Amino acid sequence: MSGSKMSAEIHEQPEVLERILDEGWDEVLSASRVLRQGDLRSVMIAARGTSDNAALYAKYPFEVLLGVPTALASPSAFTFYESTMNLEGVLVVGISQSGESQDVLETIRRSGELGANTLTVTNDESSAMAKVGQHHFFLRAGKEESVAATKTYTAELMMLYLLACALKGEERLGHDVRRLPELSREVLEAEWEGTERYRYAEYMVVTSRGYNLATAEEAALKLMETTYVVAQAFSAADLRHGPIAMIGHDFPVLVIASPGRAQPGMRSLVDNLRDRGAELVVVSDESTMLDKASAKFPVPGSLPEELAPILCAIPIELLAENLARLKGLNPDSPRGLSKVTETW
Repeated sequence: MSGSKMSAEIHEQPEVLERILDEGWDEVLSASRVLRQGDLRSVMIAARGTSDNAALYAKYPFEVLLGVPTALASPSAFTFYESTMNLEGVLVVGISQSGESQDVLETIRRSGELGANTLTVTNDESSAMAKVGQHHFFLRAGKEESVAATKTYTAELMMLYLLACALKGEERLGHDVRRLPELSREVLEAEWEGTERYRYAEYMVVTSRGYNLATAEEAALKLMETTYVVAQAFSAADLRHGPIAMIGHDFPVLVIASPGRAQPGMRSLVDNLRDRGAELVVVSDESTMLDKASAKFPVPGSLPEELAPILCAIPIELLAENLARLKGLNPDSPRGLSKVTETW
């Protein structure tokens, strides 16, 4: 482990996940019992930055496991354009590590006025957002000092997954979700192979599909903010619909391909990218894809697809921190960024 705060916080994630399971589940159950009494016709989630990628993840358990249409909010609809949309029967969720994102805060406040049920997820119980929603979930991640969010991201994923389970009517934590702290420790004991060759990389495409599309977006964000690599995330399906034309010999592509329904298509995409001469960076449980990569990180293959993004986030955080140091950069203090970014 390096001496960066980012690395230290990455390695705190098993304990954070344990705290959420031990202390946060009752909080989620209590709120969901109230929310289930009403007519939940849709969910809208407001967030920025890393939290926006957690929101993208939440679309999948809410729509697939819970069967409720879910959208990502446009905060400017409330702040710039003063929308008066009908939000009866809508659960509006605001996610913010600091709890001080002003446009997300205003989205929650206005949504409550427009008839929505409101819920906030933050890492600060005394924050403005913790007080504005009808319900609040505390991430219990401890202070996060590195500008690049790591442990709060996986904490958000865990909370949002638990919320979907509780809204579905589950009253007890399942065996698979209880294994996450242990499996995250296993992931942290593994290491990247072959990343040194990317210390001079200036651009990279990141791709996945389904539940891990959020992981691809988060990987691109982490690479941009800590290593200054120009990184663009694509759904594997969207990548095939045109952008793949730019990928040729030695073009670096980060592929996230954990088990589940999306994996066969990811396997086919890896073969296609290899035929094009791409430099493959692969996070997967499957040896056939890992063996085709110039850099690789193995992840456990024993979890349901909906929980895999919590584990797959860890390798991409480690990659960003590692590449930043290889490039001679400080991953804790990206240029021009601060821990709390205020937008309106």
